[in-house]
Amino acid sequence: MTPLGQRLAETIRRDGPIGVDAFMAAALGDPEHGYYQTRDPLGAAGDFTTAPEISQVFGEIIGLWLADQWASTGSPDPVQLVELGPGRGTLMADLLRAMAVLPAARKAIRLHLVETSPVLRERQAETLQRFHPDLTPRWHDTLDTVPPGPLLMVANEFFDALPIRQFQAENGGWHERLIGLGDEDDFAFTLGPAADPPVPPPPAVDGAIFETAEPGLAVAREVGKRLAAAPGAALLIDYGHGRTAVGETLQAVRAHRYAPVLADPGLADLTAHVDFAALAEALADGGAASFGPVTQRSFLIANGAAQRVAALTHSKAPEPAAAISHAVARLLDPAQMGSLFKVLAATSPGRPVPSGFQRGSAAE
Repeated sequence: MTPLGQRLAETIRRDGPIGVDAFMAAALGDPEHGYYQTRDPLGAAGDFTTAPEISQVFGEIIGLWLADQWASTGSPDPVQLVELGPGRGTLMADLLRAMAVLPAARKAIRLHLVETSPVLRERQAETLQRFHPDLTPRWHDTLDTVPPGPLLMVANEFFDALPIRQFQAENGGWHERLIGLGDEDDFAFTLGPAADPPVPPPPAVDGAIFETAEPGLAVAREVGKRLAAAPGAALLIDYGHGRTAVGETLQAVRAHRYAPVLADPGLADLTAHVDFAALAEALADGGAASFGPVTQRSFLIANGAAQRVAALTHSKAPEPAAAISHAVARLLDPAQMGSLFKVLAATSPGRPVPSGFQRGSAAE
C-alpha cells in the first residue's frame, strides 16, 4: 500500500468509511503524495495525453473562437483570460498565437492560470516564457482569487478530475457509496445510510450507480456569476454525457492503461465522466447563458478545423502532412475523441449564439 493509502486506511480504521469524494481528493491533491502534486502526468512518458498535446489545431481553433467572442462583446480592455487546469501550458500557448489575429485582443489580455500542481506550474511557466515572453501570467489555486471584470475562459479536461460522490440505488431509495476496508485490509466499497443525491437522478433499478460532482458545479456557478456581472464567454471541454444519467464512470489510468480504482492512491489519475446537463444548469443558476453541449467533432469542424489542416499541410512533404492530418483526425473521429468529448459554451446574458452552437443543442 502506498504511503497515502496507509494514511487513508488509518483514517478509516479510526473514523469509519470515507466518501468517494474524500478518497479522490486525497489521491489527486494531497500536498505530499497527491497524484497532481508530484508529477507531470502528460505525454508518452506520463499516464495520459490531452487534445492540445495531440495537435496545435485544437488550441488554435479555441483561440480564434475566443478572439471572436472578445470582439463581439465590445472589445473590452483589459480582459481576464483564464484557463482552469492548464496542463503544460500548451493549449494556452496555441490559443494566444491564434488570438494574435486581432492584435488589440492580444494586447488587452491579463492572463490567469488556475493550477494547484507545483510541477505543472513550472511547465506552464516554461512554455509561456518560450512562446509568449511579453505576458506575465498570474497563478491561482482557485477561481475565487481571479480579479472580476470582462472574462474569457477555457477549461479542457478540468471538470473530470474534480472529486465526485457516488450513490447506489437500493430498495427504491439511494445510499451514498463509501470506501472502507475489506477482509484483507484493502480498500473496498460499502454503502452508507439512506441519502438523497444532491442532483436529482433519473429513475434507476437497484444496484445502479449515480455520480455527482459538487465541486465542479460550484465552479460552474461561479463562472456563471462572473459572466452575469461582466461581458465574456467560456468554453468547457471534457469527456462525459450530455444528459444526466445513471452509470459508474469513475476510472483510474496509469501509464496509458486502466488500473484498479482503489489500488495505489496517489500513483494513478482518477477521473469521472462529466454531467454536462448539470454543469449547464449550474451556469444558469449563476446567471450565464449556456449553449450545448455539442460534440468536440462538431465544434472543431464548425469553427474551421478542416481549413486549418489544409493551411498547415499546404506545400509540406507527404510524411509531415500525413502526421498533421492523422493527429487532427484523432480529435474528430467519433470512435476516438470526436464524440465522447463534448464542448459547452457559456456567455454573459443576452449575447448572440456563439459559433459552433445553436440554442437548445445537446449531445448525448
